[in-house]
Amino acid sequence: MRFHVLTLFPAAFHDHLEYSMLAKALQRDLVSIEVTDIRDYTNDLHHTADDYQFGGGHGMIMKADPVFEATEAALSGYSEDERAKIPIIFFTPQGETLTQKLVEELSEARALAMICAHYAGIDNRVPDFLATREISLGDFVLTGGELPAMALIDAVSRLVSGVIGSPENVTEDSISSGLLQHPLYTRPAEFRDMGVPEILLSGHHANIEKWRREQSLQRTLERRPDLLLTADLSPADFKYLRTLGYEPPSNTE
Repeated sequence: MRFHVLTLFPAAFHDHLEYSMLAKALQRDLVSIEVTDIRDYTNDLHHTADDYQFGGGHGMIMKADPVFEATEAALSGYSEDERAKIPIIFFTPQGETLTQKLVEELSEARALAMICAHYAGIDNRVPDFLATREISLGDFVLTGGELPAMALIDAVSRLVSGVIGSPENVTEDSISSGLLQHPLYTRPAEFRDMGVPEILLSGHHANIEKWRREQSLQRTLERRPDLLLTADLSPADFKYLRTLGYEPPSNTE
């Protein structure tokens, strides 16, 4: 997987890419991340990448021309057919919300290009004629697109074979499995009068798996009941959920 980041602040990515599993993935050539400074594609002495709004208004707007040229340069190593298949992502609160399903879809691409906006916004010719996808982390506003880009790189990289040690670590995660993850514990078994559930110490694997599944169902019902509408649930799951007071829509069983 290859990531191409277009930003006014390339240094923002340096520390993030030097630690944790992303650093190891880069060292092992499982992913590559190319950060392009949009200011390198400005055409004036001061490398001006923003300007006043036509029609007036508060705040400066990122110019379209350096963003187009930086993106085209970053993707110049691909054939025309390859470029046509690379999602060019623009981060904006107006975009579709980033979900695990969308992460999985994007992970199927050979490469991703990500445009990080700043200031009061960006010339609308970028989302209209350059970006092929608009994505939001949620209903809030950040100072720039660098954090969303890092989040997307991290989420997609986890799905690249070899980045995470065990494939089960990915498929059993909260959200990835369709439900929230069950509680996790490790040693010591007793800590400040707080113990580990006895079932986990029993060595009875079938009972442990049943307990974990029920805990996932209960957590999801309590915290994210909307996930139950799309989760792959068995008749036993529905039976347990009913003991918790959940009545599924008639078309879900």
